[in-house]
Amino acid sequence: MISCRNETSSPALHHHLPIQPWLLHDNHLTEQYNNFFVLSLQTDMKRLLFILTAIIFALTSCEEEVTVRTEGTDTIDNTTYTGSTYFVYGFLFSTGKLVSTENNPGPDITVYVNKDNTPYRLTLQADNLKPSFYKVGEYADESSAKAAFDNLKTVSVTNWIDMADPIADNQVWIYRSGDEKYTKLRIVSTKNEMQQLIAYGECTFQWVHQPDGSLTFP
Repeated sequence: MISCRNETSSPALHHHLPIQPWLLHDNHLTEQYNNFFVLSLQTDMKRLLFILTAIIFALTSCEEEVTVRTEGTDTIDNTTYTGSTYFVYGFLFSTGKLVSTENNPGPDITVYVNKDNTPYRLTLQADNLKPSFYKVGEYADESSAKAAFDNLKTVSVTNWIDMADPIADNQVWIYRSGDEKYTKLRIVSTKNEMQQLIAYGECTFQWVHQPDGSLTFP
C-alpha cells in the first residue's frame, strides 16, 4: 500500500528560522545611526536658523541706525571730473550729501563761475526747471548773518529767481526744490579765483532743510 502524505502539512515547514544575533546587532546599529542622523539634522537646522536670524537682525539694525541730516555746514566747488561724461559735485538736501551731477536724483545746487563779465561772479544754480532762490538779506559781518539765519523761523516769498547770483559771504538765502521742499542757507565763505588758468569757485554754506514742505524752520 502506498502511503500518501500531504507535504504541505509537514510540521517541519511550520518551524520559524531562528533570528541570528548578528541581525539583531545590525538592526540596533541602524536604529542608533538613524537617531544620530535625525539629531544631527535638527542641530544643523537650528544652527542655520540662528545664523539667518542674526544676519536679518544685523541688517535691520544697520538700516535703523542710518539717519538723514537735515542741517549742517558743507562745501561745494566747481571742480570738473571725468567719468562716462564730465560732471561736478553739488549738494542734495533731501539726503544731506554731496552728489554727482551724474546721479539720479542729482544735486539740488551746484556752484558756478559766471565768466560773462569781469570780475567773474560766483553763483548757485539749480536744475529743477523753476525759479528756486530767494535772497533774505546780505549782512555786514558773520555774526549779523548768523543771527539773521538762526532767527529765521518762517518766511513769505513772493518773488523767486532762477539763480543765487551773485553769492558772497554773509548772505542768507531760501532754496526751493522741484518737489516744493525748502532749505535756508547762510553763505559762510566763498572762493572765486584763478587756479592754474582755470576759474575756480567754492562755496561753504550752513543749511537747514525743512522736509515737510513748509516754509517754517526749527
